[in-house]
Amino acid sequence: MQSHRILVINPGSTSTKIGVFDDEQVVFEKTIRHTPEEVNQYKRIIDQYEFRKQVILTVLDEEGMNISKLSAVCGRGGLLRPIEGGTYEVNDAMLKDLRDGYNGEHASNLGGIIAHEIAKGLNIRAYIVDPVVVDELHELARISGVPEIPRKSIFHALNQKAVARRAAQDLDKSYKKSRLIVTHMGGGITVGAHANGRVIDVNNGLHGDGPFSPERAGTVPAGDLVSLCYSGQFYRDEVMKKLVGQGGLMAYLDTNDALEVEKMVEHGDRKAKLIYEAMAYQIAKEIGSMSVTLEGRIDAIALTGGLAYGKAFIAEISKRISWIADVLVYPGENELEALNEGTLRVLNNEEVPKHYPNFAE
Repeated sequence: MQSHRILVINPGSTSTKIGVFDDEQVVFEKTIRHTPEEVNQYKRIIDQYEFRKQVILTVLDEEGMNISKLSAVCGRGGLLRPIEGGTYEVNDAMLKDLRDGYNGEHASNLGGIIAHEIAKGLNIRAYIVDPVVVDELHELARISGVPEIPRKSIFHALNQKAVARRAAQDLDKSYKKSRLIVTHMGGGITVGAHANGRVIDVNNGLHGDGPFSPERAGTVPAGDLVSLCYSGQFYRDEVMKKLVGQGGLMAYLDTNDALEVEKMVEHGDRKAKLIYEAMAYQIAKEIGSMSVTLEGRIDAIALTGGLAYGKAFIAEISKRISWIADVLVYPGENELEALNEGTLRVLNNEEVPKHYPNFAE
């Protein structure tokens, strides 16, 4: 089988993570930090793409990475229109939606654009893999109870899909023939029901759905939230910050650092213990609800993300869910590896690259 060298790019708000892989072996990996002065000079996030592209090329050159040997470039998928999971070749329709910020402005929108710009100069192909807007929901899962507010699929698709494939492999099964519950636990927490290669239900981990997390409120009592919104005490942006950014652990304990909370618990802080256990309790409840979605036929439950490093936290969750199915733990996010694996599947002809539709047609 032919060897492939792949450049992967994962832009964040103040950093850009890059990696160079020879097949599945990482050759070079670096997190490039951007100062506030560097990024704030641009009015829109999307305007940063040329600056970030040049920084990436400079770093690769300084590290002796010969980009002429690249087989493909893969960028983190951004806030595109809802699409099914998989590896997509970057095309004009995708570039337009990324540049226009169709579903919102986010640093991840830069991934596909930068990948395309670098690949175009080398006459190779650019891809994205499993963006956060992956939508494979069963029609039942879209119904919320309020017709004007359908449930949406916004979750950690890249890591969830990669971990689901890893879990299926560890179970000596095909992902497309597996039934799994995958829980990503980081700054946001999403719990997905994976049935035969599709995420048929998942909580919207961005805008208030599911368990609370280190910095997000999760599901809150709707009536009380409406009262809060109309109390006259808060502006809209202030309420949104209570839900995303200043909710969860941050709201109760003034920190979104799980390691710091664990130290507080170890030092006998009863409030920290209560809140930390409540977060584990809510995650376990969400996993339980997904077991109903999968009708009790579950091959395994996979726990992943940064919080999965916490052994006491994992134990707290596992004691409530281990009766459902075996619990597998895959700490960390491994996003660069997931981008590389998705590209490799296409280059090795294990999958056909998907086509991002031109919705204007």
